Amino acid sequence: MPIVPANKPEPGTASGGLIQSSSWAAAAAAADATGTETGLAEETAAGTAATAGWEGQTPGPDAAVVNDPVTEEVPGSARSAERAALRSAPMPDFISSPGAFVREQKPRPVGGFRGAVYRLTGGAWNMGPSAKQRQEDELARRISRQLQGSFNTAILSLKGGIGKTSTTVGVGLTLAEYRGDPPCAIDANPDSGDLVERALGEGIYQRSTPRTITDLLGNLESIDSLTGLSRYMHHAGRLHLIAGEQDPEVSDSLTAAEYLKIRQLISSYYSVALTDCGTGVTHNAMKGILQSADNLIIAAGYAVSGAKRARSTLHWLASHGYEDLARNAIVVITDKDEVSSRVDKSAIEEHLSGICRQLIAVPHDRGVADGDLVTLDVLRPETRRAYKEIAAAIVDGYV
Repeated sequence: MPIVPANKPEPGTASGGLIQSSSWAAAAAAADATGTETGLAEETAAGTAATAGWEGQTPGPDAAVVNDPVTEEVPGSARSAERAALRSAPMPDFISSPGAFVREQKPRPVGGFRGAVYRLTGGAWNMGPSAKQRQEDELARRISRQLQGSFNTAILSLKGGIGKTSTTVGVGLTLAEYRGDPPCAIDANPDSGDLVERALGEGIYQRSTPRTITDLLGNLESIDSLTGLSRYMHHAGRLHLIAGEQDPEVSDSLTAAEYLKIRQLISSYYSVALTDCGTGVTHNAMKGILQSADNLIIAAGYAVSGAKRARSTLHWLASHGYEDLARNAIVVITDKDEVSSRVDKSAIEEHLSGICRQLIAVPHDRGVADGDLVTLDVLRPETRRAYKEIAAAIVDGYV
């Protein structure tokens, strides 16, 4: 004979103050009828209103309090207003509010201790990116911003051999790395510029079809597509380059009007262009370059003479109708020759920083100082960081 426990309550009856029921709905109904479980009744009513909202039905004005004498509401009371707001509030949906259904993901740490913990725990412990990584991510965001239109930055100096072309290549490669659209670099140096050699390497350039800016000018009218333009360009990864003229008899023949024609063609296909201007600010093409420039990079060095020439360049610009370009210029000081400790670098930086928008220092790096191929892979992290800061400052001047 089966053993039956003594005083076993019947299903659906109260025992010890609890409702014994086969379902939550039945228990809620019993609580509504007896009035002994007010809180449970309120939850039942709210659930009824919410269910009606999800099914696209509007609950009646008394839907929340039917058969609920204990929680009968007084019109105009706080509880009544709260219930009314709940009934009238729009329900979120996947189309208009997709973020309401997805928990925001914390950014993943890349390197250092935080990155190691993330990898070792398989992502279970995510401490988020470090302050350094957040700064790097912010630089990348500034560089990669979408632009409306085409913009041009001119890189110039009054003195040669202080990092002007290496800055053009390093910044150009950095822009190419972080931007969705490839940048273009133009060698407008009247003194047989070596922009393409610094970006490709001397051997590769000599083995390639040596088309220059002079060849481009001779066929300008026939180019009506990026494919046609690419025949006169060289490519260092995603950085597209126009080589300068190497023949000394014609290298100084580029005029301001000719440069403006090239700039107009480039603007149809590239949102960012860099122009390596060569040494000086008075050669034939310079008027066209400055006329079409959106901002400038003034190359300087830590030698006293280099700093003085940079300041002289800014003063010349301000006194010849280019005040805005001078005021918004970016001065880049490259420690190319690793000057001695006798040179007060901070004094030189202070001397130049007050007359430009931003001053950025590029540390000594043999990958830049040797005057040979410039590639980001062999540069020191500090040098790459400096080029990223320059690239971000350039794009800041466009937006």
